[in-house]
Amino acid sequence: MKKLAIAVAGTAAIALFAGACSSSDQPSANPGAGSASAPAPGGGTLTVFAAASLTESFNVLGKQFEAAHPGVKVTFDYEGSSSLVQKLDNGAKADVFASADQKNMDKAVQDGVIDGQPAVFATNKLAIAVAKGNPKGIKTFADLTKPGLNVVVCAEQVPCGAATKKIEQGTGTALKPVSEETNVKQVLAKVQSGDADAGLVYVTDATSAAGKVDKVDFAESSGAVNQYPIALVKNAPQAALAKQFSDFILGTEGKAELAKIGFGPGK
Repeated sequence: MKKLAIAVAGTAAIALFAGACSSSDQPSANPGAGSASAPAPGGGTLTVFAAASLTESFNVLGKQFEAAHPGVKVTFDYEGSSSLVQKLDNGAKADVFASADQKNMDKAVQDGVIDGQPAVFATNKLAIAVAKGNPKGIKTFADLTKPGLNVVVCAEQVPCGAATKKIEQGTGTALKPVSEETNVKQVLAKVQSGDADAGLVYVTDATSAAGKVDKVDFAESSGAVNQYPIALVKNAPQAALAKQFSDFILGTEGKAELAKIGFGPGK
C-alpha cells in the first residue's frame, strides 16, 4: 500500500509540473497580446501614402522604423495629396496617409476613409527653385512675371499649387506658368532639367536638391504656410503598425529628421 501511495503521489507531481510548464514556458497563442506597441507576428508590410514633398525625410524615417521593427517593410506611395485622396476614395489599400495640407486631409475625413483624428506633424512654405547660379537673376516673387521667363507651378488642387494661388491673390501678382504639374517633385524636375527657368516648390524640396538647383526665398511665402497632418487609414491592413508609425513621425526622432531639410514643427 505504501508503494502504491508513493507511485500515485509521484504521478500527480509530474502532472502538476507539466501543467506549470505549459502555462509559462510555451509561446502564447496570441503573440503581442497585452502590448499595443508589439509588431504583428512575422512583421508585415506597412503601406504609407505620403505627399511628394515628404520623399527624402520619409525614406530615411522608413528605414529607421524598419530597423526598430525587425521583419517589417515600409513601402511609400508619393504623389500629390489630392491624387492620394482620390486613390483612397477609389478603394486603394493603405495604412497611413500623410498630407501636405489640411484641406486634402479634411476631404479624406469627410469621405470616410480616415480612422481617428489626424494630427499635424510639420509645416512647410514655398521657395523659388532656379537653375544653378540663378542666371535669370530672380530675387523676388514679382520677378516671376518677367517677360520671356519660363515658370512652372503646381496645379491648384495640389497643396503647393493652392499655396501659390494664395500668394498670387495676396500680392496681386498674376503668374503665367508654362505648365502646371500634379506634384511638387515634377516642378523641381523641370527646373533641374532646364525645361523651366524657375519653379515654385517647397523650401524642403529646394534644400534637398542643393547642388542641382539654387533656392530663392521670398518674404511673401510666410502668407501661405501649409500644415502637414498624418492619420491612420480606415480598415488599414496593418492597423497596429500604422499607429506605431504615426506615433514615430509625431515623436522626437520624426521631428528631428524633418527639421534637417527645413520642415517647421507641427502646430
